[in-house]
Amino acid sequence: VQLQASGGGLVQAGESLRLSCAASGSIFSIGAMYWYRQAPGKQRDVVATITSGGSTTYADSVKGRFSISRDNAKNTVYLQMNSLKPEDTAVYYCCAYNNYDRNYYWGQGTLVTVSS
Repeated sequence: VQLQASGGGLVQAGESLRLSCAASGSIFSIGAMYWYRQAPGKQRDVVATITSGGSTTYADSVKGRFSISRDNAKNTVYLQMNSLKPEDTAVYYCCAYNNYDRNYYWGQGTLVTVSS
């Protein structure tokens, strides 16, 4: 499984961004997909999760502002980020769980910078 993330950039507080993550390779075996983020000097934390059936969970810090979705026909997962705050600044990574080999696969990360 290969993952290619895109959509990061520089925005002002209160604005929106949509991240995309396109999967290729053994896509038939992909189960849950995730968005993580890592701010400078901090650990990588999960932001949102979506199962193969479409169930979603969110970190408390982004509930009500972020929305994860997936388009199985396009093998793509999205993260819609609204009402962005400076504390959302981080490198965002997509991740996929492979049900066949039971491994997690990571994309290369995309930088989101929110200015105040």
